[in-house]
Amino acid sequence: MLRKILAATVLVLASSIVLAQVKKEDLLKPPANATHYVIQSTGGKHGESWIWTAPDGTRHGRESLGLRGQVFEMDSSGKAGADGMPVRIEIRGFTPSGDAGEVFAIANRQATWKSPVDNGGAAYAKPAFYSSLNGPIEQTAWLLERLLAAPDKTLPLLPGGEARAEKLTTLEIGTGADRKTVTAWAIFGTNTFPIPVWADANNKFFGFSFFLSWLPDTYAGEHQRLTEAQTTALAAKAPELRNKLLKTPAGDVAFVNVKLFDADAKTFRDNQTVVVRNGKIASVGPSTTAKMTNTDVIDGRGMTLLPGLWDCHLHVAGDFSGLQALSMGVTSIRDPGNDDRLTIDRRTRVAKGQLLLPHVYPSSLIDGKGPNTAQVANVATSEAEAVKLVDAAKARQFTGVKFYGTLNPAWLPAATAEARKQGLHVHGHVPQGIRPIDAINAGYDEITHINWIVMQAMPDEVIKASNGIMRFEGPGRYAKDLDLANDKALNDIVALMAKKGIYSDPTMVAFEGLYWPENGEISGSYTPFIGTLPPSTERGFRVGGFAVPKGLTRADYRKSWSKMVGLLGKMHKAGVPIVAGTDGNGLELIHELEIYQEAGMSAADAIASATIVPARLVKQDKNTGSIKVGKVADLVLVAGDPSRRLGDLRQTRIVMLGGQMLNADELRTAAGFSGRPK
Repeated sequence: MLRKILAATVLVLASSIVLAQVKKEDLLKPPANATHYVIQSTGGKHGESWIWTAPDGTRHGRESLGLRGQVFEMDSSGKAGADGMPVRIEIRGFTPSGDAGEVFAIANRQATWKSPVDNGGAAYAKPAFYSSLNGPIEQTAWLLERLLAAPDKTLPLLPGGEARAEKLTTLEIGTGADRKTVTAWAIFGTNTFPIPVWADANNKFFGFSFFLSWLPDTYAGEHQRLTEAQTTALAAKAPELRNKLLKTPAGDVAFVNVKLFDADAKTFRDNQTVVVRNGKIASVGPSTTAKMTNTDVIDGRGMTLLPGLWDCHLHVAGDFSGLQALSMGVTSIRDPGNDDRLTIDRRTRVAKGQLLLPHVYPSSLIDGKGPNTAQVANVATSEAEAVKLVDAAKARQFTGVKFYGTLNPAWLPAATAEARKQGLHVHGHVPQGIRPIDAINAGYDEITHINWIVMQAMPDEVIKASNGIMRFEGPGRYAKDLDLANDKALNDIVALMAKKGIYSDPTMVAFEGLYWPENGEISGSYTPFIGTLPPSTERGFRVGGFAVPKGLTRADYRKSWSKMVGLLGKMHKAGVPIVAGTDGNGLELIHELEIYQEAGMSAADAIASATIVPARLVKQDKNTGSIKVGKVADLVLVAGDPSRRLGDLRQTRIVMLGGQMLNADELRTAAGFSGRPK
């Protein structure tokens, strides 16, 4: 999740160059008068950042961030020209993807830039701001300040696109001499959703608050108030958007002459008609020429009607997340961990008709306290506290609990027993020091992510450090050498999962993105969308996978990834229930299914993993997940035939959410797309 969130917010945080990589000890040292920011989440502190201006006017930033073993160490230096825009930026250091070096310069009315993902230039004829790939929060601060100084709060961006700032709200924070008023501004144009950033009374950067926050140390305790204030302000925009996009049919709706995917039988049926009445499926059967009255007839020749899709691993980033997911035909989401307060707030507004989102089935994320505590975690420091947090999840009407790597494994039996008593689904990462089979024996119903299944066959030294970067590096290093057919550890866990009906939420696309691409390459998740998204977003998708450790090559990581695909096929063949999730930002689900087909699943099995199987997981299969009389009308009409080509699932035309109609093209436009995917 983290890498997707950083890519999404950090245009606005800002990837990298191929200069000689600068070591941590050689990065800039902040002076005593630098403004110091604490990087934190509900789970605790994750790092710190500094911003300062040198006597010659050079802007500097320095940042140190650690997220469960993923280390970001960067600095930046930038000089402004007469128009206030950058004429020189240099970023140094490293991220999990490797060298973070990046250079931008303007000379003789020509802009040039070089990063690990691109190397280009453009004529510089009017003021424009260079949006870097990586860099400290100082890059965000500079962009915000130039936007607020612009007469219309709008600026062209380099390498492309346009950013716009819109005022959201003000808030009084601090006490005594530290009391001040700050203003939240939404930045549009750098991503498919607005990104809120805070400024002080002088229109200078104050801070940033999202899944992670960057706040001056004096105001670090204001994280929750700032987040709630910006959430409330953005929420004011949601009802109008919902009412514009969501249409309630005046009468019945009939989808005629469609190819239909029967998720219960895992088959496709030609020439079918489905009638929806009062939000429910009223009839399903062969198409006829009978005349229909008081019915909106949709001719589906050349199209396929499917149950609304599920993304079983999507952390809802905010109010605008629903647009992108719905445009992909996703009508249901299993959110496997978030800020619980924001989850409840969104649920309340959906129920009141004030927010457009897919149906969300949330889990409460529970972790222990330590240097690798998960962001947005509810933190337990004892077995009793872990049990109380399970009870809190039930009281908040969550459908599950998700345990994480810092949790003391000795607390699992009591916590999972309480979850079962409360009727909650139990899933998660595997606490450090134990293997996934131990988590299953302690009460897990599901193992999250393919890497945790691979962990069963990893050496002891990997398991001892499994809550940090080793959860990625271990499988990347050793999976290539696994004998999938004969490895006893893997055979044992697959057999146990099949016997007990333990679900796997493998999030294959997330791990393909970590192991396969080099910087500059586009993964299969995003290739169909190139040319339809904001340039900053597309550029971010070119950031490669994790840097390969010493002694290994990218080819080694790719071999290990191929073994993970083979393991998925092995689990499916054994009868392990697979649910499709992405741990992404809403665009990756169809490629997840394409990987399932690569692993040996039929098209029908792959689509079932994103329809009826997740509905069973959250015990909603009597209400949704397939096209059956009496079920809620969550449907998606796509152009083409996904029984022959799964990629046709991207060609959404009509989405039905609880019987209400949505035009997929209108959703794409509202989400910031310029057109349909390829």
